[in-house]
Amino acid sequence: MGKGIEIIIILELLFYVSASLIPLALPLSILISSLMTFGNFSENNELTALKSSGLSLYKIMRPLTLFVIGLAFFTFYFSNYIIPIANLKWHALIYDIQNTKISGLIKPGVYTKEIDGYAIKVSSGENGHYKDVIIHDHTTPTELKTIKAEEIHIYKSTNSLYLFLELVNGNVFEELDIQNPIFLPDGKVQNRTHLNRPSRLSTFKKAIYKINVSGFSLNRTDSDIFKDKYEMLNVFQIRNAMDSLTVKKKNMQDAYLQANKRSETIFNLKNIEKEEDSLEISQHLIAINHQDIEAHQLKNIYPKIIEKLRRKNANLKNQQDYLSTLHKEETNYWIEFHRKFALSVTLIVLFFIGAPLGSIIKKGGFGAPMVVAAIIFMVYFSIITTGENLVQSMVLSPFIGMWIAVLIFTPIAIILTRAAAKDSVIFSLDNWSKKIRLIFKKNEHPDSKS
Repeated sequence: MGKGIEIIIILELLFYVSASLIPLALPLSILISSLMTFGNFSENNELTALKSSGLSLYKIMRPLTLFVIGLAFFTFYFSNYIIPIANLKWHALIYDIQNTKISGLIKPGVYTKEIDGYAIKVSSGENGHYKDVIIHDHTTPTELKTIKAEEIHIYKSTNSLYLFLELVNGNVFEELDIQNPIFLPDGKVQNRTHLNRPSRLSTFKKAIYKINVSGFSLNRTDSDIFKDKYEMLNVFQIRNAMDSLTVKKKNMQDAYLQANKRSETIFNLKNIEKEEDSLEISQHLIAINHQDIEAHQLKNIYPKIIEKLRRKNANLKNQQDYLSTLHKEETNYWIEFHRKFALSVTLIVLFFIGAPLGSIIKKGGFGAPMVVAAIIFMVYFSIITTGENLVQSMVLSPFIGMWIAVLIFTPIAIILTRAAAKDSVIFSLDNWSKKIRLIFKKNEHPDSKS
């Protein structure tokens, strides 16, 4: 904002980014809505009336369960096809904005040379208003123009093709017919116009200077250059990318092995089938025994061997780093693959937590349900964030890391649903106070006997 980017570009960026926020908003919305709905039912005794008419909690939840399942399928479709496209668009747009140099064109204290043919320096100021400006104009090869002013206001044209510099109290120094001197073989100068070339000095109180910056407008990059990133792919494309990555890793390992085999003679004794081959190899090994090498030769050989081992260690380190990079890339693909499925299942699990919990708490509205939903969602978000971090740290597998929230919340959902179906009062304060009193009575009972 305020860096020369058009409002329509900013709104487009926000539109694309908002699509990636839906996976974060959907679980919370399902949890809050189910808590509020069934909390209102229970608080207004509507749930009791439905149960007294012979309907179980499972039948009461059935229509909303079908709706949530349908929403889960839609969420998978959205995260599998829509979000990758939105990610592709906003990554490309961010790249274009970051490479639009007009936003950081003028920096106080240094010469700005991003615009071809100009060198601009200001002493202080910001947001298009600067003081003590110097402009060197080299756009005309045969002229040298220098402009100095006390103040400058910078404006951008509506079509983003020009900068208008409003200058206050300044001078313009111009040197015309600039020609470099030509030196003859005897050292004499053929043209001496550099000594008496014409110049001009003019002053102004206010002037407008126009600079063409059409090359600095926001040029839209072809988004295809980002399409291979894991965030821009659906599950089918991720599987294809994983297959290509596996082939790439194998080819790279084979090439590294072949390169080592070419640089060194490797004898695999297990593959020797004939006794003649074994004898030939043994004779070869005996022929190069270090005892047969003279001392002065060993002094020349040792440094070469050490240098060769260092090179091999460096190559091996590069190989390990490259394999580690490929492994991290593979992990990111698997994270995105499991995230799309885990999100859809999470919606169903959170519904079966919110709905029975609302019927047990028997509170509707924006009070208690909002507090309970916020606490549950904070726990859920902490779990999925921790799981993803553990996967990227190579502590957990991508499957466990991305499904850990579902694995933790599914038993809780089953317990709460069964408790609500049996009209359990596990969250009743009276029930817990009675249990606490019973515990204290049991502790006091042996003392009374004594």
